[in-house]
Amino acid sequence: MPARARARKRAVDILYESELRGRPRQTTLAERVEAADPPVPDYTARLVEGVEEHSERLDELLSAYSQGWTLERMAPVDRNILRIGAFELLYAEEVPDAVAISEAVRLARELASDESPAFVNGLLARLMELKPTLLS
Repeated sequence: MPARARARKRAVDILYESELRGRPRQTTLAERVEAADPPVPDYTARLVEGVEEHSERLDELLSAYSQGWTLERMAPVDRNILRIGAFELLYAEEVPDAVAISEAVRLARELASDESPAFVNGLLARLMELKPTLLS
């Protein structure tokens, strides 16, 4: 598995753990960095910090464009995969849009339910389509 793919999976793990434990994302990230078991890649930290920095806007967009699903109703794994995918799509300029979406779909295939890949793909594709208007 390529380094960035491993970093994305680790970011999902940290975001998911934070949510389940009801703890700030930065606290969980700091604990994992300090423990270094396994070491936390720099890109993982960038993803977690980016999701934290833009969390309000990311959650607003995911809520607005997920047809028939509130953010709270989404499975926690799906929600955090979507946050990472939306962050990369909208704020990580070095990541091509297609890569952001395909990596999020890959994570959904690996970590979530059978319906999750299609849901993640559809929602992120919609955000990609609207991207020029979302960032203005």
